[in-house]
Amino acid sequence: MFKNQTPQQLSAYIAATSALLMAALAVLCREFRVFNISWGSIGLLLLSVFTVVFLANFQFIRYYIFRRIKLIYKIIHRHKLPSDFKADKLDMSKNILANVEREVDEWAEQNDRDIEELERLATYRRRFIGDVSHELKTPIFNIQGFIHTLLDGAIHDPQVNMQYLQRAAKNVDRLQAIVEDLETINKLESGQMILDLREFDIHDLTDEVYADLEMRARERNIRLTYKEGAHQHFRVRADKESIRQVLINLVHNSIKYGKEGGVTKISFYDAESYILVEVSDNGIGIDPEHLKHVFDRFFRADKHRSREAGGTGLGLSIVKHIIEAHKQTINVRSTQGQGSTFGFTLEKA
Repeated sequence: MFKNQTPQQLSAYIAATSALLMAALAVLCREFRVFNISWGSIGLLLLSVFTVVFLANFQFIRYYIFRRIKLIYKIIHRHKLPSDFKADKLDMSKNILANVEREVDEWAEQNDRDIEELERLATYRRRFIGDVSHELKTPIFNIQGFIHTLLDGAIHDPQVNMQYLQRAAKNVDRLQAIVEDLETINKLESGQMILDLREFDIHDLTDEVYADLEMRARERNIRLTYKEGAHQHFRVRADKESIRQVLINLVHNSIKYGKEGGVTKISFYDAESYILVEVSDNGIGIDPEHLKHVFDRFFRADKHRSREAGGTGLGLSIVKHIIEAHKQTINVRSTQGQGSTFGFTLEKA
C-alpha cells in the first residue's frame, strides 16, 4: 500500500494518521472529562492537525528526500537525454519513486551492455592488431631478406639477382593487396563507400566473371558452369561493380579450394522479391568448427594453400560487408570432402 507513493500521497497518509490519533486523544479527554471540548472543536482540531502535518511532511519529503532523488535523476538523464534536460522539470505529482527504481534498473542494464560491448570491441581490436601484424610481417620479412641479400653482393650474380627482385616484387604486391583490402573494409564499415544502385542482369555479370577467371580455372583444370536449370536471366538492383567483386572472390575461392579436375557451379533462385545466388564447388570443404569464422578477417581454414595462392585472408570479409551494405544476407554450408556452397540474396529489379 505504501510502496512507491508520490510525495502528496505519503504526506496525506502521515497527516491523516496524525489527525486521527489527535482526534482520538481529544475524544478520550472529553469522555473522561479531563477538559471540556465540543465536537465542533474536535472537528476543527482534526482539520488543523491534518493540514499542518500534511504541509510539514510534504515540504520535508520534497526538499530533503526527493531533492536527493532529483540528483539521481539528473545523473541518469545526463547520459540519456539532451544536455538541456533539467531535474527541476520532474513532475512531483507523479510516482517518482517507482520511476527512479525503474530508470536506475534500466541504466544499470544499459551500462552492463555497454561494458560487455566495450570488452568485446577491445578483444576484437587486440585480435585484429595481432592478425594485421602477423599478415604484414611475412611479406615484409621476405622483402627485407631479398633486398639485404642483393645488397650483400647477390645483385652482381646474374643467376639470382632477377629471381630475388621478382620475389621481392611479388611480396610488395601482396602488401599492397592487404592494404587495399583493409581500406575497402574500412570504407564499408564506416559508410564512406556509396553504393551505385542500378538495374542489371546478374546472369550476364556472372558470364563476365567466368570469362575473367577462365584462365585461372584452366590452370587447375576446373570447369566453370551453371547448375542445371540456372540459365534464366534475372534483373537485380544493386551496385554492379561491388557485386562483381563478390562473385570474383567467391568463384576465385572455389577455384583455389576446389579439387583439380573439379567443377564450380553458380545457380539462381527466384525468391519473390529477391534473387538467391549460390556459388558451389566440389572441393575440400570446410571443417564445421571453422564455418562460423569463414567471414572473419584474416581467417583461413587452409593457411598454407591460401598464402601459396596469394590470398590476403580478407576476401570473404569484404564479401560479407558488401552484401550487408546492400541490406541483404549471405550464408555458407559445407561438407568436408564434398565441397562448399556460398549463397547471397539480391533485391529483384
